[in-house]
Amino acid sequence: MPTPAPLTLETPPEHPFAEFVRILGKGKRGARGLNREEARAAMTLLLEEKVEDTQLGAFLMLLRHKEESPEELAGFTEALRAHLKAPAISVDLDWPTYAGKKRHLPWYLLAAKCLAANGVRILMHGGGAHTAGRLYTEQVLDLLQIPLCRDFPAVEQALDTRHLAFFPLQDWAPGLQRMIDLRNTLGLRSPIHSLARVLNPLSAKCGLQSIFHPGYQAVHREASRLLGDRVIVVKGDGGEIEVNPDVISHLYGAADGEAWDEEWPALSAQRHVKPANLDPRQLLAVWNREAADSYGELAVLATMALALRGLGQDREHAFQTAQTFWNDR
Repeated sequence: MPTPAPLTLETPPEHPFAEFVRILGKGKRGARGLNREEARAAMTLLLEEKVEDTQLGAFLMLLRHKEESPEELAGFTEALRAHLKAPAISVDLDWPTYAGKKRHLPWYLLAAKCLAANGVRILMHGGGAHTAGRLYTEQVLDLLQIPLCRDFPAVEQALDTRHLAFFPLQDWAPGLQRMIDLRNTLGLRSPIHSLARVLNPLSAKCGLQSIFHPGYQAVHREASRLLGDRVIVVKGDGGEIEVNPDVISHLYGAADGEAWDEEWPALSAQRHVKPANLDPRQLLAVWNREAADSYGELAVLATMALALRGLGQDREHAFQTAQTFWNDR
């Protein structure tokens, strides 16, 4: 009989990404969060597709369980911006729209449309209809004649001519879109849903962010402050950048490296009854002055005022300007 070949006892080299999974998952006493440099290195490997699927799932869920830190969000964003190599395109407002609406119509779209009609350059971006039962920005772009752009030249042209552009995440950061799309595989939203709101890919003058879950607003504000960005973070209706006029709104702002806070009172003395169903045609009817909607029009005014506050106006002047814009639409 032939002599059996000797056993190979060489230990295979460790995968470069294993370090980051280990940092997050090394037990109750050994685990910790990533520092900014580690977060940047980890996201770079993810964007370069140098990570196994098993590692990706473990990494995202360990982050979700721990809850992401400002340093991690800042490091991830730095990696994405370096990977993206975006052209220099002038933008006033970065407007992420990833949550979708289920209680009220997306009135924030009329706010953006009205601001754009008055020369405010707005980049909107979103990640598709990832949760059933919600109405997403992408589904009403045609109805409201908001330009859908699939590359940077189209974005620049739309901003120059219409002052408003919607740029799907899948077209400029497909790796992040893939992570968002894992929601139905993993059973939970991953931290990428939060990260997408911080990215501000074209370095707009001000980023607007809506974070629904309490406690995360300050985390996002701090991440943007670390990045040197100007930002306003709110708990918008349904997770979208839309001020709910029925409740008090807390603004978490940052500008020139300093954090600030403001509280805006409710605009309505009593809560509005939510509509029985969400018919996007109501948005167009209100825009064209063919119908009135008390909740919707107050939401539009307050959301425009929020954006103008981000661009430097104080609250009083922001509301005055918003009212003028709306009246003259």
